[in-house]
Amino acid sequence: MTTETTFASLALAEPILRAIADAGYTTPTPIQAQAIPQVLVGGDLLAAAQTGTGKTAGFTLPILHQLSTRAAQAPKPGRPRCLILVPTRELAAQVEESVKTYGKYLSLTSMVMFGGVNINPQLKALKSRVDILVATPGRLLDHMGQKTVDLSGVEILVLDEADRMLDMGFIRDIKKVLAVVPKQRQTLLFSATFSDEIKALANGLLHNPGCVEVARRNTTVEVIEQSMHRVPQAHKRDLLVHLVRQNNWQQVLVFTRTKHGANKLAEKLIKDGISAAAIHGNKSQSARTKALASFKDGDVRILVATDIAARGIDIDQLPQVVNFELPNVPEDYVHRIGRTGRAGSTGSALSLVDDEEIGYLRDIEKLIKRSIVRVEVEGFTPPAKADLMSEERPPRPPQGRGAPRQGQNAGQRQGQPGGGRNASGRAPQGKPAASRAAPSPTGTTPSSQPRKPRPPAALFSSKPGTRGH
Repeated sequence: MTTETTFASLALAEPILRAIADAGYTTPTPIQAQAIPQVLVGGDLLAAAQTGTGKTAGFTLPILHQLSTRAAQAPKPGRPRCLILVPTRELAAQVEESVKTYGKYLSLTSMVMFGGVNINPQLKALKSRVDILVATPGRLLDHMGQKTVDLSGVEILVLDEADRMLDMGFIRDIKKVLAVVPKQRQTLLFSATFSDEIKALANGLLHNPGCVEVARRNTTVEVIEQSMHRVPQAHKRDLLVHLVRQNNWQQVLVFTRTKHGANKLAEKLIKDGISAAAIHGNKSQSARTKALASFKDGDVRILVATDIAARGIDIDQLPQVVNFELPNVPEDYVHRIGRTGRAGSTGSALSLVDDEEIGYLRDIEKLIKRSIVRVEVEGFTPPAKADLMSEERPPRPPQGRGAPRQGQNAGQRQGQPGGGRNASGRAPQGKPAASRAAPSPTGTTPSSQPRKPRPPAALFSSKPGTRGH
């Protein structure tokens, strides 16, 4: 594809082009320019694209074209023609909004379903025709169990942010869905990285797929300025307040490792006179939506989020991301800082690093193949009294990249939303929710013994006749 590629040259239906023009777009992003033609011809696709590259439109636009221009079977209530699986509520809402935006001049219908909200409106919507269904795996399985959704008519299946779904332990849920969708279908798999696990998943799902990769594996966005401050955990909150005031930051997305830490940090920022809100899996969907809207509108200066809750946050020209704590898994650093520097804008990502997080820092620098510059803070004097957030000290990193991830069990991560529940509101497969260790009075959760991860090849059988099982 050349740089002169336009949406008009991609052979999309006129009503879709009109909606694209209404949205103010004329030139597709690289992932769109490469993915759209391959989806339009009907083949399977494996695509890798970092967040903020426009990948959602890369599959929603050609799907809308496909469904609107080819004959459909007699529509039945609750029997979608396209199923888009995503890992989190926020991303589900974002994808369905994209479907509505670009399909507004078409007669196609869509709906979104996820956990954490009343199921009755979803039941009502499923009594009507649904062409495109966007869903998180957990709530979709709830509906499958109640026989309120019929997946026998799915023509196109999309797995968006497949790497995150594997990390969250959704592999069993995905396999249950694959067991009931038609074997003859078009399948699209989108991921931020082409890890060995993703390749194994693709081998079991896709038939002779096209392949699109718009960035080198696991690279960070070049327009993001990355830096770090070395600071004891007990002084991080005071340093953050100092930086917000010194730099007059008006919109900052701050990442913590745990839900408890997100709540506590937001509360302390508010006490210091800085408007803040927290989003994580324990918050109701209405509370998360309200907090995000307030952040986008500028009513809240600091949004404190856990990794998974932040997936799907799409804010144009977000100037600043702060890692209050480094993530346990280095790939999450790439996802975090990708919230800024979107759509060609510049951005800044700052990490506050305690001595016990140096191992995580080295893993991140190894992954992104560059050193994160250390910056000294001028004018900051640590308080005489240590911050009580010192109880949130990070766990020591495991020795070596091949060691089991600390606090992770079968795809679960320490600090995962919902107290061990995934973002769709369901407990991951494995131990019953009631049998998990309860949080201690300090709010930290005892780590379970790491379980040996399943080898990638075991994700799906490659034997003939077993595809999707």
